[in-house]
Amino acid sequence: MTERYEYVPHRLLRRRVRDVASGAEGVLMAVINENVSDSVHQHWRELAYIRAASGREFTTAVDNVEPADPTAPDLAATDGRLPPSLRSA
Repeated sequence: MTERYEYVPHRLLRRRVRDVASGAEGVLMAVINENVSDSVHQHWRELAYIRAASGREFTTAVDNVEPADPTAPDLAATDGRLPPSLRSA
């Protein structure tokens, strides 16, 4: 039996995002390349797992994910720390 999924890196992991298809917001927890086929023919899709404020996770196509606040700093690029220019005094 082969694996049916694999984790994929994504620049918005652990950031607040919006699902453009539904308008729902939450934190991007994982992006997984998943075999969604129920037949012998494999059909792979990249799915985004988003945790809403309620704590429940939902999935959407990774292409439907955008930052919830496009003006927020990209913390993934700074190891999760705010750049000095954005820290409070």
